[in-house]
Amino acid sequence: MPPPVHRAPLRSRDDTVDHAAALTWALAHGVCGVGERGDDGSTRDPRVQARAERFAAVPTGAFVWTIDAGGDYRLGRLIGEATYDDSATARLHDLPHQRACAWLPEPIPEPELPAAVRQTFARGGRNFQRTNPATTPGDVETETAALWERYAG
Repeated sequence: MPPPVHRAPLRSRDDTVDHAAALTWALAHGVCGVGERGDDGSTRDPRVQARAERFAAVPTGAFVWTIDAGGDYRLGRLIGEATYDDSATARLHDLPHQRACAWLPEPIPEPELPAAVRQTFARGGRNFQRTNPATTPGDVETETAALWERYAG
């Protein structure tokens, strides 16, 4: 079975964070990350630690999808263990919980997206989450792995 597939919005729960800048930074620096600010902008939300732990538990090699600032779908693959980046830049973008990620250099054309990826993003939300199969178990994993092979090769 191919590695699991996740939605990675790379978006803070704090609306004061510039989402487009955070995405651009993460893609340019080869990271996938999750924030630590709650809806109120504070870091005291007890759910923050649980989100960071779930993100850290995702296996290296898992695929991640995000949508860039231009609305294009980007595919990446986690290549490192979880780290915490306390730099001013990571705090600015609210992406301190990070994993090294190999992002494909170009977006995947929307007509080629697995149906489950499209459905997961259509539901909205800001959480990093596993993408569930749209129809047959394993379809999103198999289709994503095939796209990775086609575009990474």
